[in-house]
Amino acid sequence: MAAGPAPQTLSTPSIDPEEVAKFAAMAEQWWDPNSQFAPLHKFNPARLVYIRETLCDHFGRSGPDPLAGLSLLDIGCGGGLVSEPMARLGASVTGVDAGEANIKTALVHSREAGLDIDFRHGTAEQLLESGGPGQFDVVLNLEVVEHVANPQDFLRDCAAMVKPGGMMIVGTINRTARAFATAIFGAEYVMGWLPRGTHRFNKLVRPHEVREALQAEGFSVRSPVGVSYNPLKDRFFISGDAGVNYLLAAEKPAST
Repeated sequence: MAAGPAPQTLSTPSIDPEEVAKFAAMAEQWWDPNSQFAPLHKFNPARLVYIRETLCDHFGRSGPDPLAGLSLLDIGCGGGLVSEPMARLGASVTGVDAGEANIKTALVHSREAGLDIDFRHGTAEQLLESGGPGQFDVVLNLEVVEHVANPQDFLRDCAAMVKPGGMMIVGTINRTARAFATAIFGAEYVMGWLPRGTHRFNKLVRPHEVREALQAEGFSVRSPVGVSYNPLKDRFFISGDAGVNYLLAAEKPAST
């Protein structure tokens, strides 16, 4: 019987000196609050507050480096807009993205910022295959699940990489008529905050679907919180309304 194809593994891209300027320019775009990534910069502060408070509560941490000693995976890390703040809070951060250009951009920017982050090009499935289960105390799964081919398989693979006693935080868009009107039609076609076609309504994931997938893996799932937009203040904030954007934390039982 012929052998099947060898499993793909993650790679840690090296940056050729001639590439530095190109990816530094891309990093300037990713990190410029007035660039095409402006919506992420508006959105990021609210979710960072929620992530920090949730992790500090779960792990009983406080102080200037509350995540020190914790291993953290930022899956779908993009240009590192969440990876870098997590590293500054003391976590040992691994950032993984399917886009090699994103990883190179994040790598260049983090080096310029003096941060030691393990950025890798690949997918959650490849990371699980290469490193096995139980690799991380924390898995951040932010604005990714709505873009994968099979959300349940993706959540299962991410869940497997959480250590016993660890936590996963999922952030995505709810599959509701209001989310279609605001996060897709409004943000993409009216405001132009995102390129048209960034999100497809039928691929959006409801909170109960995330909850059921993680409960099937033995997780205890907290109630979702909303990330709502205040147009008068032009900012996002954590709310009790999960009808559009939401964040959901889930805890993996500790070994007994």
